Amino acid sequence: MLRRVFLKTTALAAVTGLTMLTAAQAENAKLKIGFVGVTSGPAAAWGISNQRSMEARAAWLNEQGGVKIGDTTYDIEIIAFDDQKDPKRAIAGMEKMAQEKVHYVMGPNVDDGAAAVRPVAEQNGIMYFPYAFPKSLYVAPASNAILGMVANYQSGPAIYKYLAENNGVKKVAFVAANESDPLSQRDSGVEAAKAIGLEVVSDTVTYQVDTTDFTPVLLPVIQSQPDLLVLSGVSPANAPQLIRSARELGYTGLISTETAQDAQVLQEGAGELANGFLSVGGASTEELASDVMKEFVERYTKMYGEYNDESNTKVYALEYVIETLKANPAAIDDVEVFKQAMDTFEAPNPFMKGDAKLSYVGMTSFGQKRQISVPLVVNEFRDGKFETLFVATVD
Repeated sequence: MLRRVFLKTTALAAVTGLTMLTAAQAENAKLKIGFVGVTSGPAAAWGISNQRSMEARAAWLNEQGGVKIGDTTYDIEIIAFDDQKDPKRAIAGMEKMAQEKVHYVMGPNVDDGAAAVRPVAEQNGIMYFPYAFPKSLYVAPASNAILGMVANYQSGPAIYKYLAENNGVKKVAFVAANESDPLSQRDSGVEAAKAIGLEVVSDTVTYQVDTTDFTPVLLPVIQSQPDLLVLSGVSPANAPQLIRSARELGYTGLISTETAQDAQVLQEGAGELANGFLSVGGASTEELASDVMKEFVERYTKMYGEYNDESNTKVYALEYVIETLKANPAAIDDVEVFKQAMDTFEAPNPFMKGDAKLSYVGMTSFGQKRQISVPLVVNEFRDGKFETLFVATVD
């Protein structure tokens, strides 16, 4: 009797152990992908869109059983770090990624942070995808940064040319926050405007990011009577304040920026005064969006209760990493292999209708392929939402 009980117990333990072993064997490996960017403060919308896009897409892929790269199936794990738009914290965030043995990181979202983390990335074999525009990050000998969106010196000329041809714009004025990121964008915007024959009537006015009264800032700019007022590198928090102040001063011309914005923030901060405001939008429109993109928007909205149009762009970088790793699985632990794969990489674009492809671009701007290819979508804000003004591409 006792022997029979012992045998049954032993058999049950063996079955249980086998079940646990099978479950352990069935569990996917983890592929850690990092995010270092701003998710608090005036520019928080940029980084929040980044992180949420990554998390929403990763959750979807994991739900489908993971991602097969070579002979191994991985679940995507997002490791996030809020750098608070502080270069020192950005460095700390990238050092954390190195400690976690993360080789692929999205962000940072601003110029200072992207430049600050370069040494850490290069020393630790990390490829990172900044949403920042300094060409020095992407021009040789730099090779570890990949621009995750369309740069202002690519979108600016397209916007100015469109407005000159379609709206009769001849005179343009620039105003920027007194920080390196927006100042750099202002300078390249001025250069681009002059290159297409526009008259720059004001390009020296700046403001502090904590400004609450923009009337004295904008008064001399408005007095220069521009047809177009460019808010260079403006943060989502400052944009509605600047727009409201300009309109209350009687400015009736066009207002634009080369940075992505948040429709809800514009509506809450400026309302109908923001109608007609132009900004670079997410890399998709209703006409371009595939069923995958539409489902991504639904899933993102369900997860977070809202959607940011900029996520149409921010969803791309994770996809590029995964598909490039599929092209050469050895790149999982070796970013030099990843770099080699970039030159000839091409894969179907799941987020666009038709036969659109994922590929790396940037030869014209950087002399090497250090930019992901996403459509350049320029939006016009109208009655609480963005409407597509035009779509273009960069090489």
